Amino acid sequence: MIAIIDNKYHIDLSKPIDISIPLTNTDENPIAWYIEKPVIEPVVFGDWIGKVSEGKSSTNFNNIFFNPHGHGTHTECLGHITNDFYSINQSLKQFFFFARLITVEPEKIGDDFVITKESISTSLNVTNTSSTPSVTNEALIIRTLPNQKEKKSRKYSNTNPPYLSEEAAIFIRESEIQHLLIDLPSVDKEHDEGKLLAHKAFWNVKDTVNLNPDARLNATITEMIYVPDDIEDGNYILNLQIASFENDASPSKPILYKITDCRF
Repeated sequence: MIAIIDNKYHIDLSKPIDISIPLTNTDENPIAWYIEKPVIEPVVFGDWIGKVSEGKSSTNFNNIFFNPHGHGTHTECLGHITNDFYSINQSLKQFFFFARLITVEPEKIGDDFVITKESISTSLNVTNTSSTPSVTNEALIIRTLPNQKEKKSRKYSNTNPPYLSEEAAIFIRESEIQHLLIDLPSVDKEHDEGKLLAHKAFWNVKDTVNLNPDARLNATITEMIYVPDDIEDGNYILNLQIASFENDASPSKPILYKITDCRF
């Protein structure tokens, strides 16, 4: 049980729901943005190999080469699109949030599949009338349809995946959502001439060179999650875990906990 300002919420910490995609050096790893799969390999010094099974080391001692944006679940701050440096490690200082999980079906618009403001609003209204306890959500988790398991290993480069419309991103921001999680490689269109309309709208970035004072420095976007079908839409406690990288993004491990009861 956790208590927040005299309100008590029951969650079972022994039943975490992991919605991250693990990083591997196999062909099962998802890939976006035209790069190759991650590299995980032992350090080599002359005849010495940092791998116990090779018989020349008492420890496994690997180097890892990866890109957080293209190789799996990651959380990013507005430093992803700004001229000045901002770190996810400095932007994300709290790690537990009330979160709403919704499922949406992107709408076919021309050659694209787009998550619209209307689909977000409709899904929020549906889950708001569900049996899950009512809370004020700080995070929004978007599961898109179709929800194939292949999302966990998909190669997204040059496939024009679905994306979030600018109006939908503005709506999410104006709904006071601080943390947005989605099961796509980006909230923006793959080839958009660098406009990044959804990123800018969500973070309220009006000028990437001279950052406006009301830009949302502590808001985050998490991309390339995977939410299995058997996880119901509704309210959860989210534990958003990152590695301590001084970088615009970090690989991350978002964990959900079902709220089984709340008392006011």
